[in-house]
Amino acid sequence: MAGVWRCMLAVLVLMCVCLWGLTEAVGGAVSRPRPQRRPRKKPKVEPIDLTPPAQNIDIQRMLGRWYLLNTASKCSYLINHGTKVEPTVMTLTRSSASDQTLSVSTKTRHNHLCWEILQVYDLSPTPGKLTLKGARPELNTEIVIGETDYDNYAVMVFQKQGKITMKLYGRSVDDLSEPMLTKFEQLAEKQNLGLAYLFPFPTYSHCGDVDQDHVINCVPTC
Repeated sequence: MAGVWRCMLAVLVLMCVCLWGLTEAVGGAVSRPRPQRRPRKKPKVEPIDLTPPAQNIDIQRMLGRWYLLNTASKCSYLINHGTKVEPTVMTLTRSSASDQTLSVSTKTRHNHLCWEILQVYDLSPTPGKLTLKGARPELNTEIVIGETDYDNYAVMVFQKQGKITMKLYGRSVDDLSEPMLTKFEQLAEKQNLGLAYLFPFPTYSHCGDVDQDHVINCVPTC
């Protein structure tokens, strides 16, 4: 079972030289060379910072069921198997309005069987930013809710070890509006994820109840 769990997690689940100078003084004397100041290093910009969270995110309105409609990623698994992705649905719950975590259930298929992965997203002081903790801090996944209207769509950005994956979720699979898909493509393009890296997901045959033998509990981490 442990081997299957690892396989499932792999399937589902995502970056001077100092200058010296000489100057001549009056009378031909040469001054002592002085080191030039090192230029200040520009602060490192993480790829996820190119998609800031939507303003005034109300996390309570994000709760409920979201269907995965499209993914933008350079993940090798998707590049090699992007035509074989399975219908996937995510459900967000929160025990209380004061709770600083979201419980996440993701259901999908693997080898014709339904599986459920349980995770926890930690809320940050910045609305719209979350963290999926890894076994070590450097394995954390940073998450940003980049765009949403709560009732129809949400764009979420995931960054792990400098690599970006963007996901487009919908409250329904029945109304895939062209403006919604276009907005997702534009946001993906900002991360250099063009059309070649977009992978639409099936909008039918989503999993319902999953038996306990096919639940992978990644709380607190996997």
